[in-house]
Amino acid sequence: MIGSQYSVLVPVIFLLSALLIPLLGAIRQSLAQLTATFVSALALYFSVAGLHEVLIHGPISYHVAGWMPPIGIEFVLDPLAAFFCVLLSGVTLLVMIYGKVSVPFETPIKEIPFYSLSMLLLGGLTGMVMTGDLFNLFVFLEIAAVAGYALVAIGDRRAPIAAFRYLILGTIGTAFYLLGVAFLFISTGTLNMADMSRMLPLVQDTTPVILGLVLIILGIGLKMALFPMHIWMPDAYTYASSTAAALSAAIGTKVAAYVLLRIMFFMVEPDFLRNDLHLIQIVGFLGAAGVIWGSVMAICQKEMKRVLAYSSVAQVGYIALGIGLASPLGFIGAVLHALNHACMKACLFFVSGNLRLRQGHSFIPNMTNSLRSSMPWTSAAFALAAISMIGLPPTAGFFSKWYLVLGAIEQSHWIFLVVLLASTLLNAVYFFRVLERMYLKPQEAGAVDASTQNIPRNEAPASMLVPTLVFAAGLLVLGLANAWIVTNVIVPMIPGWL
Repeated sequence: MIGSQYSVLVPVIFLLSALLIPLLGAIRQSLAQLTATFVSALALYFSVAGLHEVLIHGPISYHVAGWMPPIGIEFVLDPLAAFFCVLLSGVTLLVMIYGKVSVPFETPIKEIPFYSLSMLLLGGLTGMVMTGDLFNLFVFLEIAAVAGYALVAIGDRRAPIAAFRYLILGTIGTAFYLLGVAFLFISTGTLNMADMSRMLPLVQDTTPVILGLVLIILGIGLKMALFPMHIWMPDAYTYASSTAAALSAAIGTKVAAYVLLRIMFFMVEPDFLRNDLHLIQIVGFLGAAGVIWGSVMAICQKEMKRVLAYSSVAQVGYIALGIGLASPLGFIGAVLHALNHACMKACLFFVSGNLRLRQGHSFIPNMTNSLRSSMPWTSAAFALAAISMIGLPPTAGFFSKWYLVLGAIEQSHWIFLVVLLASTLLNAVYFFRVLERMYLKPQEAGAVDASTQNIPRNEAPASMLVPTLVFAAGLLVLGLANAWIVTNVIVPMIPGWL
C-alpha cells in the first residue's frame, strides 16, 4: 500500500528530481522550472494525503530495506512531521511557480542550478522532518545545508561572501550536532529516536548525555538562527535572490525549529531538560532576546530585504519563546507561528522581488506613493502581510501571537508577555514606515505627490503576482480558520506530558 510509504516518498522524489533537472535542463532550459513545479505539486499531494492518513489512522512507519529499528533506518510520519511536510511542500510549490520570471531576471544563466539546488534543499529538509534516526537526520541536515549555501552563493555579487560566512557557521553547528549525537550513542547504544527515548531516563544524569544534549541544542540553535547565533542570517537573506530568500526564510529555519521540538518534547524527558539542565528556559529567554534584537535592528535598515532578514531573527524568536513556555498553549503558538511566518515571510520576499523587477530596487527611502497606482496588487499584498506580521486580527499573525500571550499569562512568564507586547509595537514601526511611503502623501519639503499624477499600471507578471496574492489571501484564510487548524491538526500532535 502506498499509504505506508508516505513517510519516504516525499524526500525521495525531491532528491531524484535534483538529479533529473540538470539532464532535462540540458535538453530545454524551461524544463527545469516545469519539472521543479511538477515535483513540488506531487510532493504536496503526497504530504496532504499523508497528513490525512496520520490524523485518521495514526503514525506511519517505514523501515528501509525491511530492517527493523533500532538496527535499521526508520522513517516516521506522525502529526507533527506530516504538518511540517505539508508546509514545506506547499511553500515550495508557490516559490517554484514564482521563479519562472524572477529567477532568470535576478540570477540569469543560473536557472538550472537554482531549481536543482532547490529540490536538493527540499529533499534534505523533508528527510530531516521524517527520519526517526538521529544519524540519518545528520545526513539530511548536511544535504540541506550544502544546497542552502549554494542557493545563497548564486545571488548578487556580494552573495558568495555571505554564503561563505553561512558555510563556516553552519559547519560549526553541524559539528556540534554530530558530536552531541556521538555522546548520546556512546551512552545508549542506539540512534533511533524512539528507542533512545526509552534508554535516556536510565543514563540521563551522566556527563556524556548532558554534554550531548547541550551540543545538539546548541548546533540546532545555530541552524535555526537563534539569538545570538543569528549572525549568518542577515547577509545570507539580503544578498540571495528574492526567490532563494523566500524559500530559505520561509522554511529553512522552521525545520531546525521542528528538530528542537522533536528532541526537547518527544525524545528527552522534559522535566530533566526543564528542572535539571534548564535548557527549555534558556531556549525561551534566547528567543525573547532575539525578538527584541531582531525587531530593533529591522527598524535601522533601509533596504527591504535586509529589514525582512532581521525581522526573521525576531520571528524565529517567537517560535523559541513558545518552546520555552513548555505548555500546550506555548506549543500551539510555536507550531502555528511556524506556519504563519512561512506564509508571511514568503509573501514579503515575493513583494521585494516584484519591486526589484518593476522598480529596479527595493530601497525604502526611494519608494513613493506612486506604488499604490503602478503596482496596486503588490502594494495590497505587502499591506496584508505587514499587518499580519504586526499581529492585527483577523490575520494569521495575530492568532499565533495570541496563543503565545495566553501561554505566557498561564505560566506567569511576565517577561515573555512584555516582550510579545513590545515586539508588536516595534513591528509596527518598521512596517508602517514602508506603508506610509506606499500609500500616504510625502511629507518632505519639495517632494512630489504621485497621487496627483497619471501613473501607468506596471504590475509584476502573473507568474509572480499570483503566488504573491495566494500567500496574502492565505493569511486571511489561516486567520479565519485558525480554530479549525488548532483543534484538528495541532492539538493531536501535542505530547502527552504537556
